[in-house]
Amino acid sequence: MSAAAVAVWLSAVVTILSRAHADRNVYPSAGVLFVHVLEREYFKGEFPPYSKSGEAINEPITFNTNLMGYPDRPGWLRYIQRTPHSDGVLYGSPTANHVGRPTVIEITAYNRRTFETARHNLVINIMATEEFPLPYQAEFYIKNMNVEEMLASEVLGDFLGAVKNVWQPERLNAINITSALDRGGRVPLPINNLKEGVYVMVGADVPFSSCLREVESPHNQLRCSQEMEPVISCDKKFRAQFSIDWCKISLVDINKVVPVYITRPDPGTGILPEFGEYNPPSESLKNRDYFYDFLITLAVPFAVALVLFFILGYTMCCRREGVEKRNMQTPDIQLVHHSSIQKSTKELRSMSKNREISWPLSTLPVFNPVSGEVVPPIHPDNYETTSMPLMQTQTNLQNQITIPQQRPSGKWYS
Repeated sequence: MSAAAVAVWLSAVVTILSRAHADRNVYPSAGVLFVHVLEREYFKGEFPPYSKSGEAINEPITFNTNLMGYPDRPGWLRYIQRTPHSDGVLYGSPTANHVGRPTVIEITAYNRRTFETARHNLVINIMATEEFPLPYQAEFYIKNMNVEEMLASEVLGDFLGAVKNVWQPERLNAINITSALDRGGRVPLPINNLKEGVYVMVGADVPFSSCLREVESPHNQLRCSQEMEPVISCDKKFRAQFSIDWCKISLVDINKVVPVYITRPDPGTGILPEFGEYNPPSESLKNRDYFYDFLITLAVPFAVALVLFFILGYTMCCRREGVEKRNMQTPDIQLVHHSSIQKSTKELRSMSKNREISWPLSTLPVFNPVSGEVVPPIHPDNYETTSMPLMQTQTNLQNQITIPQQRPSGKWYS
């Protein structure tokens, strides 16, 4: 093998290994929103370039994400990608239970044009934070945003800046973002640029401001029950970019939340108690004869069918009354009346065969004005009128009668 071929083979092996084992480490904090963008441009280098030089093509790439060794992602991690021509986003809020345990996410990129794949590993190392969890948490419902739009760093930063301007906390973090569809919302119609809506939960270290508590006033609660917008003084600070449904805002002080403990049974050691050795059935089982069962299975339906056949045959063949018995049970006056009607019918039918009828015009003598010939009518006793044509041709005529033509009188006629 030449040196050039060896170099190409080694480069191919290195490329394959890099496609399958390229790891990337991230370090999110527990209780803080984690967002990781799967950029299509980053994965385009794993696929060969487009064959036609000089033509730029937007490669359709989709992603599949799962926990290594499992078919799906962890419960706290979600993924969204609208179209094959947009970037995918992994997002979620890890909890303190995942601290100290690396979470390896397998990311498989699919090129929908060439059907090639590339696999990368994302190692999520969740770090503990001292301020976790933040004691005051507020959840906002934003009507004019989709979840992937809200996950953009610029948009999320603008929203947190508006909240910080209203709340004035020292520490403010985004805790979680959830699509309204995951809360039972309906998919909007594709008109008027309608959005799905998104819930954004933020946490702070100071109590809620007076502006955020205005929604709890009786006047605003009444307006919300009547499906009217409440009057919030700080709404103008969000209105320019975010349309917030203030009736759905949720303010939670976790210091006042009473924890609920669910008692679970002791799982035990996981070892079943001793029941002795397993005693399988004996190998010398008695043979069972199924011949009589087979006979009973066939004999009973056959006997029932035979009985029904005899009953039906006796009813149809042996229980017939006959004509004589019918006449004996019929009154004499009715028999005489029926006989007279039948006799009259036969007589009328015999008379109708011998009566003279007028024949239609088609059977009258045919006169030819050119030759002066006339054809006698067809007699019904000698010809079958049903098979004869209505008009006879001159070549088929047998009996022709010549009509004497009248000569005009005069001395000039010769």
